[in-house]
Amino acid sequence: MSDEEWIKTLEDGRRVKFIYQELPENRAFITAQIAGNEVVYSIVLDDVQNPLSRQEVESRFASELSKK
Repeated sequence: MSDEEWIKTLEDGRRVKFIYQELPENRAFITAQIAGNEVVYSIVLDDVQNPLSRQEVESRFASELSKK
């Protein structure tokens, strides 16, 4: 996975758009945005040795996405 975006439907029916972007120097930028919501959760990760899987990206936002 290099640069990728996808949409996942959560169990409660909300749709979330995820973006994963590889950055120079083993870094990555990941985001999550719930459909219809202006808030975008974003994280810059340092020292990413291997590209993250979709599941790893989604798990980084589990706490924020569990809130309603």
